[in-house]
Amino acid sequence: MSALSHANAQLAEQSNEKLNTVTLAAAPFETYVNDDGEPARVNELVSTALAQSGTDANLKVMRQAFLGSAVRAGRVDGEYALLDMGQQTEGVITSNVFLPLYLYAASKDADVEQIKIFQHLKRNRVAIENRFANTPNFRLIKDIKWSRNPSTFDAFRQLADDRAPYLITSELLIREFNTLLANDREETLHYSAKPLMKSGFQLAIRDDVPNAQKIINNFNNAVSVMQQNGQYNKLLQIDWLRKDINQDGIADYIGHSDITRTSSLLKTAYNLDSTPTSDDSVFVLDGTVFTSKAEAFNALPNSEENGSEENAIEENGIEENGTEAEKRDVMNKSISLLDATTYETLLRRW
Repeated sequence: MSALSHANAQLAEQSNEKLNTVTLAAAPFETYVNDDGEPARVNELVSTALAQSGTDANLKVMRQAFLGSAVRAGRVDGEYALLDMGQQTEGVITSNVFLPLYLYAASKDADVEQIKIFQHLKRNRVAIENRFANTPNFRLIKDIKWSRNPSTFDAFRQLADDRAPYLITSELLIREFNTLLANDREETLHYSAKPLMKSGFQLAIRDDVPNAQKIINNFNNAVSVMQQNGQYNKLLQIDWLRKDINQDGIADYIGHSDITRTSSLLKTAYNLDSTPTSDDSVFVLDGTVFTSKAEAFNALPNSEENGSEENAIEENGIEENGTEAEKRDVMNKSISLLDATTYETLLRRW
């Protein structure tokens, strides 16, 4: 039995063993944590992993200022989107990191691509969200003029209005904002040569909650399976993920046929661990392992779903009118998890 098959069997046993219901909370974080119907990647990952591991959970969103006291006072059983930024986490049991967070410096100026460490931003004004700025890790960073912001939108507005030449934010948020810019035919953001700080989302449950350790263990197992069978790709809406799935110290490529296409670029794969890729990397699609890129890509759906229609137009020499061109432009656009209507004012200032 393969490691993935064994993990799937173990997960099936866990899902049949119902543990106590827990109430978990998190602070809102655009595209990651929401409770108002907006995209929420972390909510999706956590609720799915807990359900598959036999734990019923109520997920609540509350202001960051109230979150810590709510956990300590027992009003909630823990946090479902804990980010370790140097703060103390006493009295809780934490899971493995289920979604890494990579913080980059972003800018309209391509010079940001030369930045590799925070010291390269010395004496510059840098926009940042309060969720990062108000943590021990960032308080230790000196000689940078931090422009603190209460929300993701406000942080990006600093760049749009040229009030700050740089922004510290997550890789996934940069990707989503660049999708908006590309769809609006604007120049996309440049970003630093590598992440300037790394963290990751964890589940944290008070150690006095019944079965806390078992809930965490089962959650870790569920996440491991979901990361390997392509569920993560679908929930995160990311074509390719990278992770060492066979413990050989080399990152492998993970995809799912519902979202991954032959046109999906391997270089955009999101890293779930710190292992590097190599010529020995394997490819995993829908839980099936392929030892070569050619085999994997042959198993993927064609990227040009409308290819036959477009070829017919070209072969027949039909001139494309304005409406047809607009339709094709819409089909070629990617969908950003950031709300285009909300961010329209920023795009107009770009």
